[in-house]
Amino acid sequence: MLNKVMLIGNVGRDPEIRHLDKGVATTTIALATSESYTDKNTGQRVTNTEWHNVVLWRQLAEWAERYIRKGTQLYIEGKIRTRSWDDRDGQKRYTTEIVADTVRLLGRREDSYGGTQQTTSSTPSSSGGYSHQATHANEHNSNNSHINNNNHNNNNGGQYQ
Repeated sequence: MLNKVMLIGNVGRDPEIRHLDKGVATTTIALATSESYTDKNTGQRVTNTEWHNVVLWRQLAEWAERYIRKGTQLYIEGKIRTRSWDDRDGQKRYTTEIVADTVRLLGRREDSYGGTQQTTSSTPSSSGGYSHQATHANEHNSNNSHINNNNHNNNNGGQYQ
């Protein structure tokens, strides 16, 4: 079975990081994707925008807080997840989210990053943690900032909090 989502869109608001038990970082990004077409009856251009809740965990969440701002264009890869909870009135509620494992900056505003471009990646280390490396664009010929969280357990062990 395959559960893979790839999105390119614009961030709707600045990410706000939260720290859960044991210091696990998480943030949710509102990402807008748009499709346009020409209405055959009217000849007018029609644009439909879809909003996606994208959940980031651990180093990916911390990276997002530093580099992602409202209006940033992102490429996201991840998995689609639906979770449920009971609201205050006891009603069952559902939400569908994208749990990201890769985020790539496609566009940026000059003021969002202090004028420097940075590529970031997180890879599993032999000690079971993560090796974290950052390279500035003037040291590495890259036009895109990128982080990849290859930890298959990046959704807090399957538990949403």
